[in-house]
Amino acid sequence: MAIPSAVRKISETIWELPVSYKEGMLVPARIYATEKLLREMDDGVFEQVTNVACLPGIVKYSYCMPDGHWGYGFPIGGMAAMDPGKGVISPGGIGFDINCGMRLVLTNLTYDEVRPRIRELVDALFYRVPAGVGSTGFVKLSHDEFCQVAEKGSRWCLRNGYAWPEDIEMTEEGGCFAGADASKISKKAMDRGYNQIGTLGSGNHYLEIQVARPENIHDPETARTFGITLPNQIVVMLHCGSRGFGHQVATDYLQLFLSVVERKYGIKVKDRELSCAPFNSPEGRDYFAAMKCAVNMAFANRQVIVHRIREVFSEFFNKSPEDLGMNMVYDVAHNTAKLEKHSVEGKRKELLIHRKGSTRAFGPGMEGIPACYSETGQPVIIGGSMETGSYLLAGMKTADQAFFTTAHGSGRTMSRHQAKKMIRGQKLQREMEERGIYVRTASWGGLAEEAGIAYKDIDSVAEATELAGLSRRIVRLLPVGNIKG
Repeated sequence: MAIPSAVRKISETIWELPVSYKEGMLVPARIYATEKLLREMDDGVFEQVTNVACLPGIVKYSYCMPDGHWGYGFPIGGMAAMDPGKGVISPGGIGFDINCGMRLVLTNLTYDEVRPRIRELVDALFYRVPAGVGSTGFVKLSHDEFCQVAEKGSRWCLRNGYAWPEDIEMTEEGGCFAGADASKISKKAMDRGYNQIGTLGSGNHYLEIQVARPENIHDPETARTFGITLPNQIVVMLHCGSRGFGHQVATDYLQLFLSVVERKYGIKVKDRELSCAPFNSPEGRDYFAAMKCAVNMAFANRQVIVHRIREVFSEFFNKSPEDLGMNMVYDVAHNTAKLEKHSVEGKRKELLIHRKGSTRAFGPGMEGIPACYSETGQPVIIGGSMETGSYLLAGMKTADQAFFTTAHGSGRTMSRHQAKKMIRGQKLQREMEERGIYVRTASWGGLAEEAGIAYKDIDSVAEATELAGLSRRIVRLLPVGNIKG
């Protein structure tokens, strides 16, 4: 794509569109990328990141990460910090799949131990963790019980036998955004979500068995701190969110905000997809409380999936999950809005941080990360395509420039429709198996949509985050077994 002529090069990995680029911009727009990645970004990124810069109360810059591509309202890979007293909250800055996120689980198994049984293992996980559109889970809840999940998140899982105490510590915000209020959720959202705990969903969500090969370890000392201690160690990564529940929460409040944004609050947005409300308004506060319910449901969803993964591995290898070393490295969220304290012009301020397809990346010594990671910084997971692998990274002190935010994945370069036109799912599955990656899918079309060629080069994205000082590479993880929705 053509880079707008107004783009100014700040550094090798920082590019800026000034406030003069578009009428109504309150702050400049910053894009983190190498020049190659910048040239690969679609025109929608430049349009959307500058539209976001027009939102009331925005602080410092409108941001886009190296994996940025066109999204709903904000670009995917977008981030914006708002002054809570003057600013707005926008569902388009959070996304429909609220708290879509990544979780990484260790094992003390090696690839040689797993390889002979990889097909059986993936098949068993495929049957134990429901995937695909409309899938429902084994946890049977009433609406009242689901309200408890929505308000307590992973802590509900701990009380009900689906979590280890240390899992809570190894989850962002302890697996629960405080202040969730189930009374702010519609019955339609409740109906869509109460039976989906422990399910993978569809789209780009996956459950993947991966191997950490010695030659792919960038920082051996930090890798050991994160639990990567064996040559060719097997780990399990999963990527999913709040399913239909979060989608309905976003839909409900987008409709509400569309009815009040200009008529009641006099706010004119550049794009109706950026419909919003003042954060301190009744509508804004209600959405914030409802969004937290979807965040907590997603934490619980990933936690129950981890419980099922541990069961399967335990049965297969005839050892307890504890003896298999199935501890969590970390769970990181993207698609959230959260109040955090950051330095702005030398003063500590509370800000509302919208992260849309971007990840929190707290640096060493910061409050809010487990004590065992105080010297390394927060673990960060950047998921790649099912063909190319993913990265485990760590937060950096220099990420304060972007309110400690980094990329969340490799980012699409091709639409799902285009990918399905070009690729046949059955053929792709055979080719991947020939390369040592065994895949099970709920949909051949869904598999085709997620082919590696539909995504940016994960190595380039991870390198760009490091060069920009947002997060540093620790280990590249290669897929050997994959479950797609």
